[in-house]
Amino acid sequence: MITRREMLLASGGIMIAGGTLNPSQAIAAEAKQLVYHTTAPNNAEPKLDDLVKSWITPTKHFYVRSHAPNPVVDTDRFELQVAGMVNRPASLSLKDLDRFKTHSTTATLTCAGNRRSEYNAEGKVGGVPWQSGAIGNATWQGVGLADVLKQAEVTPDAKHVWFEGLDEIEKGGGIIPFGGSIPIAKAMIGSGAGAPLLANGMNGAPLTADHGFPLRTLVPGYIGARSVKWLGRIVVSDRPSPNHYLATAYKLVKNTDPIEWAESGPIYRYPINAAICTPKQDSKHPAGELDLTGYVLPTGRQGTTVEKVLISADQGKRWTEATMVGKDSEFCWQLWNAKVKVTTTTKRLMVRALDTSGGFMPYRVPWNAKGYLQNSWYKMPVQVN
Repeated sequence: MITRREMLLASGGIMIAGGTLNPSQAIAAEAKQLVYHTTAPNNAEPKLDDLVKSWITPTKHFYVRSHAPNPVVDTDRFELQVAGMVNRPASLSLKDLDRFKTHSTTATLTCAGNRRSEYNAEGKVGGVPWQSGAIGNATWQGVGLADVLKQAEVTPDAKHVWFEGLDEIEKGGGIIPFGGSIPIAKAMIGSGAGAPLLANGMNGAPLTADHGFPLRTLVPGYIGARSVKWLGRIVVSDRPSPNHYLATAYKLVKNTDPIEWAESGPIYRYPINAAICTPKQDSKHPAGELDLTGYVLPTGRQGTTVEKVLISADQGKRWTEATMVGKDSEFCWQLWNAKVKVTTTTKRLMVRALDTSGGFMPYRVPWNAKGYLQNSWYKMPVQVN
């Protein structure tokens, strides 16, 4: 586990014992590294050329997704509540969590709205207008969620585990936390790449305020919304969480009528996705060979890895297979590079990908009102002289 002293030193924008660090200082430090869509709350993504500089995404280049301002957390008084269908409810301080075995997991997080802005060509969608940077691959440190649940003695009829954050979101005339839940079978995975964590560290350092200090969930293979930040409460239940961000939001709907919401299930696992990160969109190039780099994330299914990434510069008549870069690990992206021949007739580059579970990127994804899970062929305009 990250030590308590390290937590206090890295808690930018959080009230800590002995004083308060100014949240604006944390924002200023990251402002040059990320492109901010909003700052109240913070929602930002990296420039794509920064994103693919390394297989492990530095925290400064990791996207930020928040639904409310970062909460103020007093680490001396912090307690994680564990309740619901357990024989031994608990209130765990940070020191209590230090007594559990420490785990380290490398996993990719991606927002369900990554590439959302592409939907606007067909019909306007709501939400943060993400380009292709709402994704990142980090090494997370913390304790196993399954270890904490086993100590709490989950009852046999439990089916879901709820997570609730300490943030305060104005919704429906009241204040709610961001929350969600995952199936008990996923929560109780105790080892291996797919095991969920109660994470207090990211890339060998304490979580920053933007990434959930002092504690968050990390659920490999699931959309980022299931990895709840600023975790304050765990509830074991026989049903999914009633929290708005599972019961209503983060669903695929064509419109926002009540019956559509009710008939649609929550999004859990992310689908395969890929993007070109260099060169930039609409950039100008001479005819000839063009160097490309990008990322690909296979479907968030256990045991799944990338099979191939294919690029076309002639509207799909011919395809060039990319070279993979970085480790080939479960629940992690890979980076790729390729050389393709472009001519004066080339108007755009297209990318598609396949994985070992049968996942593939379709030519077109049906439009949905919230702009989730855009994983159609990535199409990037270019200008060739």
